[in-house]
Amino acid sequence: MAIHYPNGKKFNKGNVVNNAPKKRSEPTTLYSNRGMTLEDDLNMANQYYLADGRAIIHKKPTPVQIVHVDYPKRSAAVIKEAYFKQASTTDYNGVYRGRYIDFEAKETKNKTSFPLKNFHDHQVNHMEQIIEHGGIAFVILRFSFAEEIYLLEAKHLITFYRKKETDRKSIRKKDIEIYGHLIKIGYHPRIDYLEVVDSIYFMDES
Repeated sequence: MAIHYPNGKKFNKGNVVNNAPKKRSEPTTLYSNRGMTLEDDLNMANQYYLADGRAIIHKKPTPVQIVHVDYPKRSAAVIKEAYFKQASTTDYNGVYRGRYIDFEAKETKNKTSFPLKNFHDHQVNHMEQIIEHGGIAFVILRFSFAEEIYLLEAKHLITFYRKKETDRKSIRKKDIEIYGHLIKIGYHPRIDYLEVVDSIYFMDES
């Protein structure tokens, strides 16, 4: 099935297949799920929060317009071509402790910085509006080489993003270490980002 962005470009999702033989069982470590993507980890964390009654946070669906469908059988339909209707805003949203929460999640293989090209004007504008209306907005950034994950408040991302034309086109990792908050890798859930949210936004209520 061909899927296109609003600008007409095709959406290509890499098919990564791991055919490496399975290793013998080894002692469980904090890095037992290193092969999982950031999205996988966050989706599992959100399922855990929901089951535990802690928060209601979901990944936003992307609206798709179907333009071509084949009917090989009377009882079956195969989508052959579709377009993303509009540019998405951020990845996740929901409600936590009575407040609206909204965030984006990104990964990079860079070792010393996080490229600002990973973010777009409409996403940054959206996060600005969330803040203006009293909501909680942030980004979760993963440096895959070091398996380090940071929560960076949207207000800091916005500052770096607005300066990208006159200053750097990336956020230095050392700046993320200063302004961001390292999320500890755990077990249940593996990425407990709400623990960091508590320390930033609900410190007076703890």
